[in-house]
Amino acid sequence: MTSDYFRQRRLIGFRTLFQIILSGLFIAAPAAWPGALHSETKLVSQIRRVRSSIVAVGTYYFKDTPKLRYHGTGFAVGDGTLVITNAHTIARVEEEKRLKQLRVFHQEFHSRGLRVSLLKRDEEHDLAVLKMQEGFLPPLQLADSGTVQEGEEVAFTGYPIGLVLGLHPSTHAGIISAISPIVLPSPTARTIKKEMVELLRRPYKVFQIDATAYPGNSGSPVFRISNGEVIGIVNMVFVKGKKENLLKEPSGITYAIPANFARSLIEGYGQ
Repeated sequence: MTSDYFRQRRLIGFRTLFQIILSGLFIAAPAAWPGALHSETKLVSQIRRVRSSIVAVGTYYFKDTPKLRYHGTGFAVGDGTLVITNAHTIARVEEEKRLKQLRVFHQEFHSRGLRVSLLKRDEEHDLAVLKMQEGFLPPLQLADSGTVQEGEEVAFTGYPIGLVLGLHPSTHAGIISAISPIVLPSPTARTIKKEMVELLRRPYKVFQIDATAYPGNSGSPVFRISNGEVIGIVNMVFVKGKKENLLKEPSGITYAIPANFARSLIEGYGQ
């Protein structure tokens, strides 16, 4: 009888412990879910707003085949007539002497896009400002990128594979994984280049993001998921050429130029 008594007491004890564990799980779970749902809802809201400011940057000429040529992504800032993009996307157009055919393309525009002119350029930070000749778009707010911290949740929107999927910008999300110098001293003299020396004289830091971008994403705005402010501009050519010049195979890391350089570039224009 004594053994049966203790056996029953043990069963009751295990049952009570199991109920306590289950109760803890159900109490803790709802506390975690609202945060995740809140973050997801924020991103959905920000994407809806940011997409309306994104443009494809390229050229249009009726004699070309195809008539439209894509070079990168851009986004509206300032009074809505200014577009920020990468300088290297415009360099290709200049080399081909096609600046008169420079256009931005948007879901709301006709197939030929809108004419833009090159207003200002910053080759040191690979940025350019374009001026729309007509119309305007909802501008994005450029944040003080000096306040950015590692671990912040961010996203970027643009055209990762050009216009293959049409004028439907895609968004990728991640965190700021590191804030690091654009270039580091070379371990051997053989790999030292003149442009590297110039950057080492006036170094600046760039953002590393743990989300995958592609060449077509160059010029995409990197924005905070919390409030939609742009903290950087995706750069898939200029920065990789500096930070990964010693690698045989490029990494999957995404880099972005801090937005403060873009803010300086548009001062006095369309504010």
